[in-house]
Amino acid sequence: MKNYIKGVGMTKFDYGQKPWWQFAYEAAMEALEDSNMKISDIDALCFSAISSAAGGEHQTHKISLLSDLFKTNVPIIETPGVCAGSAIAFWLACRLNFQNILVLAGEKVVDNVTDIVTDRILSAAERVIEQSEGMLFPVQKVLIWQQYQKKYGATMDDLAQIAFKNHQNAVLNPTAYFYNRPITLEQIKNSPVVASPFRLFDCCISVNGGTAAIVSKEKTDIEIAGSGFTTDYIVTFGREDYTHYEATRRSAKIAYDQAKVKPGDIDVAEVHDAFTSDELIAYEDLGLAPIGKGAELIRSGKVNLDGKLPVNPSGGLKAKGHPISPTGLAQIAEITNQLRGRCGERQVKNAKIGLCHNIGGNAGNVVVHILRKVS
Repeated sequence: MKNYIKGVGMTKFDYGQKPWWQFAYEAAMEALEDSNMKISDIDALCFSAISSAAGGEHQTHKISLLSDLFKTNVPIIETPGVCAGSAIAFWLACRLNFQNILVLAGEKVVDNVTDIVTDRILSAAERVIEQSEGMLFPVQKVLIWQQYQKKYGATMDDLAQIAFKNHQNAVLNPTAYFYNRPITLEQIKNSPVVASPFRLFDCCISVNGGTAAIVSKEKTDIEIAGSGFTTDYIVTFGREDYTHYEATRRSAKIAYDQAKVKPGDIDVAEVHDAFTSDELIAYEDLGLAPIGKGAELIRSGKVNLDGKLPVNPSGGLKAKGHPISPTGLAQIAEITNQLRGRCGERQVKNAKIGLCHNIGGNAGNVVVHILRKVS
């Protein structure tokens, strides 16, 4: 049975100091309004959130808290999946036998002293073997990038152009952290080094926020045409290929096959760019460019907002912001709004088929969704 999207909702991504559940609640109310529905019309909830703050906000029994918050007694399912948590929740909702499912996520990541927030983020990767040797996320990504550069010849200028493109897009997105905050290419190239050769603007920004979508069996104008979800080993350097992500390739193939489309059919994409190198590598893993040729997309301008295949018109994680769990649904919201022609200055022309690509951890799990505009 086919699944469709009725409505989507999203808070602004920023440093707002609301509880995680309030971000989720506000996004859910927007999705319900967008769908012209009430919470009483919802048959189940799927949601994702990491543990939130240590202390008063930490709530292990989140499903009961949401029952209280929404005044509902329907099934509520939590899907942990770190950075891809809400995309997994969305994937699950597509497989449940309910008429209308509210999928939501909320996070207050930027809410505590640095060591607590850092520890929470680090828990998305392997803690014993890799991190004890200094393999924090930026270091992992740098080592992967160095191997990629050596093998295929892409440059840091290519990554700077990806960051610049995404910041240009975020300037036009009212929900993005960098909305109306333009960043120059010179600022990107001269920003502080984080893990050489990565600079500050090669890394996404952590934010707080909430997102939601309503998945329905009732036909609407947006069909969930394909939905792929696969996993991979948590130890990054135990994988066969360091320069690409097998879970992305597998998830993309599932989604393309279900949707009966090819990479060349995609009109617009939201790609996981926690680091600029992730976006370039994703071009290849998603089949949007041949292996080793991803840099040609950014050099040619094809993935720019006015290009043939705009990527991350929202600004991506890089410039919209990355609140961990809500990111996957933020991609769903952006592509849904693009297909519905709601995106104003960043609207992609004649978009009919959109792709969402969400990574958990260092590609320990990946979810790919393909949405199609239908009459």
